[in-house]
Amino acid sequence: MVHIPPPLEIHDLTVSYDRKPVLYGVDVVVEAGSLVGVVGPNGAGKSTLIKTIMGIVQPNGGWVKIFGQPYRKAVTRVGYVPQRESVDWDFPVSVMDVVLMGRYGHAGLMRRVSKRDRRIASECLEKVNMQPFSDRQIGNLSGGQQQRVFLARALAQESDLYLMDEPFAGVDAATETAIVELLRDLKERGKTLIVVHHDLSSAREYFDKLMLLNMRLVAYGEMEETFTPDLLQKTYGGRLTILSDVAGQAAGRSEFEQEGDPKL
Repeated sequence: MVHIPPPLEIHDLTVSYDRKPVLYGVDVVVEAGSLVGVVGPNGAGKSTLIKTIMGIVQPNGGWVKIFGQPYRKAVTRVGYVPQRESVDWDFPVSVMDVVLMGRYGHAGLMRRVSKRDRRIASECLEKVNMQPFSDRQIGNLSGGQQQRVFLARALAQESDLYLMDEPFAGVDAATETAIVELLRDLKERGKTLIVVHHDLSSAREYFDKLMLLNMRLVAYGEMEETFTPDLLQKTYGGRLTILSDVAGQAAGRSEFEQEGDPKL
C-alpha cells in the first residue's frame, strides 16, 4: 500500500524572536480535506505558526513538512492569504495584477502571463464577486474588497493546502459570508485549509476542526473534542469566561469583549 504524506506535518517546532520563545515544541499532523481553525489569545504564536510553515520565519528547532517535503519544494501546492495589516495597500497595482501574482508559481517569474493565466485569474475574481473591479487600484478598495482580492489570488494558485491569516478580520458581513462559502467549497473539493481566527463565537460554525494554540499546542482535533470548557480555559486562561448553552456545549466570551474591545 502506497503511503500518501499528509498535507501538513509539524514536529517539535520551536520558534523564538530575539531569543524570546514564541512557539514551544509544537507537534501536529493535519489530514487531507480538513478545514481547521487556529485559535488562541493575542501573542499565542498563531501568525508565527503560519509564517514558519511557509518558511518566512526560521525555527530554532523541529521541522515542517508539506506533503512530505520542505516548503521550498512544495511551494506551488500552497496558497496564502496574509493579514491585511501586513500588505502595502499604496503600492500602485491593479486588482487583476494582484490575482495574476497567484499564477507566478505556474508561469515562472520571467515568463509572460498567458491567456490561460488571465482566464483563470478572471474566473477567480468572478468567484469572489470582484470581476467588475479588475482594473481598479488595490488601494482604492474597501477592506472587505481587498480581502476578496487576496482570496482570489490564493484561488488562482490552484493549491492543495491553503494558509489564511485572519481572513475575517475587519470585513463586512457580506464578505464574511462569501469567505465561509469559499472555504466550504474548497473543502468539498478535497483541499486542506488552515485558518487563523479570532472570534470563538463563530468558530464552531465555520470550522470542522480546531487547533488551540497558546505558545504550545493545547489541543487539535474535531470540534466536539476541542471546543470544551476545560481546553478553552487552558488556552485562554483567566481571559476567558466559559458559558454553557442549552445543549451543554461550550461557548467562549472574553472579559475584554465584554468591555467592548475586539473579540479574541
